[in-house]
Amino acid sequence: MSPEAKKALKGKILADIVALKADIERLEALTQPIPPDDAIGRISRMEAIHEKSINETALDAAKTRLIRLELALSKIDHPDFGICVECGEAIAAGRIMLMPESTRCVKCAE
Repeated sequence: MSPEAKKALKGKILADIVALKADIERLEALTQPIPPDDAIGRISRMEAIHEKSINETALDAAKTRLIRLELALSKIDHPDFGICVECGEAIAAGRIMLMPESTRCVKCAE
């Protein structure tokens, strides 16, 4: 990977990390416990609980991706960065730019 490509990738990873942190903050606010409230009807409360569950799943996924992006950022200058952990072949540049946290090529990821 060329120095220019690494610089662009670092910028993308940093931008993704900032966006994910904002999403995590927003999702944490949406996953607060739903207090029993007399003003909410039974159906509305069930919908709120369901929505909370969906937001919790999204929050878990965002936290996992954040960890993976931070790991990718720490390893970007390592010689093995961009090499598939399964087959040892280079991961396609397009895949790395789209998903910098990828550790497997498309073939091995399937």
